[in-house]
Amino acid sequence: MPSSVKEMLAEANAAVPRLPPAEARALMTRGNVLIVDVRDPSEVQASGKIKGAVNVSRGMLEFRADPDSPYHDAAFQKDKTVLVYCASGGRSALVGKTLKDFGYATVYNVGGFKELAEAGLETESA
Repeated sequence: MPSSVKEMLAEANAAVPRLPPAEARALMTRGNVLIVDVRDPSEVQASGKIKGAVNVSRGMLEFRADPDSPYHDAAFQKDKTVLVYCASGGRSALVGKTLKDFGYATVYNVGGFKELAEAGLETESA
């Protein structure tokens, strides 16, 4: 069991592959993809989000992803490819590992919002 944030991130990064923006874009065009923005709502309000992304702050992720939770979000389906991002890639790595632990088979950390937007992925207002 990890005893520090550094160890938690190392474990998450080992479990969840990191994809560059170009590969994320290619997966998005194939369909059956869930894009999850795990930044806090205030961050999303300030900058927008990747088009089509579902914003679920890291603190609510387990409740939205678990089909047995009264707070489950129907967008979370275990047969979808899940692309997770945050501001820099740290929170998305941790969330990606959580999703894998919950039985989501295909999960990728696609890094930070700014990196994705600068690479030309379409954005939208929150």
